Amino acid sequence: MQTEALGENKPERRLHPWSWLFVLVQQLKQFIVPLLALLVFGGSGGPGGVWAGIGPLIAVGVLVVISVLQYFTYRYRIGRDGLSIREGWLHRSLREIPYSRIHNVVLHQTVLHRLFGVAEVRLESAGGQKPEAQMRVLRLDEALALESLIKHRGQAPDADASAVQADSLLSLPTAEVIRLGLVSNRGMIVMAAAFGAAWQAFPDRMVADYFERFARQLFGYASHLQYGWITTAAAALALLLLASLLLRLLSVLLALVQYHGFRLSEEQRRLTVERGLLSKLRTSVARRRIQAWTLHEGFLHRLLKRRSLRIDTAVAEQQGKNDQRALKELAPIATPDACDALIQHLLPQAQWPRSEWTVLPAGVWWRIFLPTLIFIVILALALASYFQNAWGLAPLLWLPWSAFAAIQQARRAGYAVDDRLVAIRGGWWSRYWRFAEIDKLQALRLVRSPMDRRMGTASLWLDTAGASGLAPPLRIRFLPEADARLLYLQLSQALVRRRLRW
Repeated sequence: MQTEALGENKPERRLHPWSWLFVLVQQLKQFIVPLLALLVFGGSGGPGGVWAGIGPLIAVGVLVVISVLQYFTYRYRIGRDGLSIREGWLHRSLREIPYSRIHNVVLHQTVLHRLFGVAEVRLESAGGQKPEAQMRVLRLDEALALESLIKHRGQAPDADASAVQADSLLSLPTAEVIRLGLVSNRGMIVMAAAFGAAWQAFPDRMVADYFERFARQLFGYASHLQYGWITTAAAALALLLLASLLLRLLSVLLALVQYHGFRLSEEQRRLTVERGLLSKLRTSVARRRIQAWTLHEGFLHRLLKRRSLRIDTAVAEQQGKNDQRALKELAPIATPDACDALIQHLLPQAQWPRSEWTVLPAGVWWRIFLPTLIFIVILALALASYFQNAWGLAPLLWLPWSAFAAIQQARRAGYAVDDRLVAIRGGWWSRYWRFAEIDKLQALRLVRSPMDRRMGTASLWLDTAGASGLAPPLRIRFLPEADARLLYLQLSQALVRRRLRW
């Protein structure tokens, strides 16, 4: 497509005059930890001499120059059929992005963005490892207008269409967000990430020495108390419970920051999620881009009678599984009835919830138990050989629980296939239901391991365009070979007759 066709000779536009500041802040976030470590531990008395002291200032100056250059060299033009983006100084590039290629639009506002009345805009497609365009930053009204223009494929909405309000499908009050924090492990993840960052940023042995001194002081203090073993065990258990409580409180705080004001809405068959307390996030995706669905229910979810509903899109897969700005959660937490109602609304021709499931043969539990059995036995033999006593065999005590859990998983495992949907269910302590429309399947694989060939079984793997790293794979395991081949033939014929809906 020619530039004139996309741009229609309209004038090029610049980013917001303060965009260089936000580019600088973003770059400083990536280097702030090593810069601080260099500034604190690499002073003029260190091995680097004077250069170690002024090095961080030189680095910040270089980042400022790069940020200002990016502002002066970045241009974009809004056309009838797409966007034209020109950037670069020494290495120049011109990108033509048709509106039809843009699958996801993300508007992001941090506290700093809100103070300046601006927003960052990300335009994502199903191809490539990076966004099609990342505009840091536009005025908020310009960002909203660009989002609306892309939603309507370059056509300005008429008065009647603009007057139509988006339908609200789900909103989370503060009580639900608190429940989300209670069932999540965000606090533990953040603490582990902070510990890893500190270990990498600070000098060798500094973090290890700190924890060693802390542990020595703690155990030294405990030894002077001269408590019995029962009191000591109770104190250790109380410390573990206190740490768990603090982590849960941190998880609740993080959930409030990330999901406060969560609202899922629909406008012209396009889903939009808005959320955030300090940093506002608004992301949208067309309904037809959804590739697969996952319902999840952990142990704490069941206690609170809640579930979560996630989706896979090709955009989320290509742009990175850990990108928090991609639209992956339609319902971070909701009642089972609310999740089912969402699915029924978005997949009106599919039968959900399923009333009938084909269960796996009762004897497959040992196939689930076998990997754990092998690992535990090898671990126990290694520990027994190392310690030269019976305590090394302690991991074998875990085998009865693992066998019980495998039996329960086998009892719950099942699948359901009709002319619209293929679905699987699994798990026991943490349960899931995963399904996809047959029109979204891209590949089928009939897999037989050496154990499968010996036992006369097979597994069927189903692939879609998107796959979340947090979701279980869409596969049906340990089927009798005849049943697996019959199901493979049934789905293959359905894929041949139907056109892939991307």
